[in-house]
Amino acid sequence: MPYVGRSTDKISNVEVLDNITFDGSSSYTLQKNSVNFTPSSANTLLLSIDGVVQAGNFTVSGSTIDFGTAVAGTSTCDFILHYGVGLITAPADGTVSLDKLSATGTKDATTFLRGDNTFQTVSSYADSDALSLFNASGSAPVFACRGFVHLDGTGTISINESGNVSSLTDNGVGAYVVNLTTAMSSSNFAVSCSLGRGLLSTGSQQFPITVPDILNSGQVEIASRQCDNDNNTFAAADATEIQFSIHL
Repeated sequence: MPYVGRSTDKISNVEVLDNITFDGSSSYTLQKNSVNFTPSSANTLLLSIDGVVQAGNFTVSGSTIDFGTAVAGTSTCDFILHYGVGLITAPADGTVSLDKLSATGTKDATTFLRGDNTFQTVSSYADSDALSLFNASGSAPVFACRGFVHLDGTGTISINESGNVSSLTDNGVGAYVVNLTTAMSSSNFAVSCSLGRGLLSTGSQQFPITVPDILNSGQVEIASRQCDNDNNTFAAADATEIQFSIHL
């Protein structure tokens, strides 16, 4: 009976080659769309001559197929199919078990599959690993910076570079609120601030200072001041460079 469903030339990894025109020779050139075709091997070819399927009774060298005996010119090639690496269908989600994998090593919930097709146990983590990562020496623990910003506080205030900072709020001359993208777990974190040289004048005995004020777990206000020893003033002043970081 006829095949019901998709034709074989529509199945993944199956290629339909050009039919051979026999002329009484024993060897012929395989082609696909009139271009010489080299199959993976003789075992990946299936063809029919005069309605009889041929498989395994010929050899292949490059794009040449050899039947080992002359094929009469009156014979008809019905079809030639080349099978690639094998017909497969996509498995349903969640149906491939560990037993189906060819990777070596222990396959369980405590391992992961490496790029070299082996299962590897996740190594334990120690404080010393963090020290090595940050090129730190000694046995004291390492605490990472949880947020930072380098800002320009003059004119329309702007962020030059930042991490875990969503925006700035201008609260007037020399007053800036740093808004964190992700708030800290509490408001008891440490803040470090510094100013650039813009407000520094050694000749006039003027130097800059910053005063941080933790408003809540997600906001810190920075006050920028210029101390003037000659005039005994401590005035708010916009700074061109302010650096800020927090640790918790």
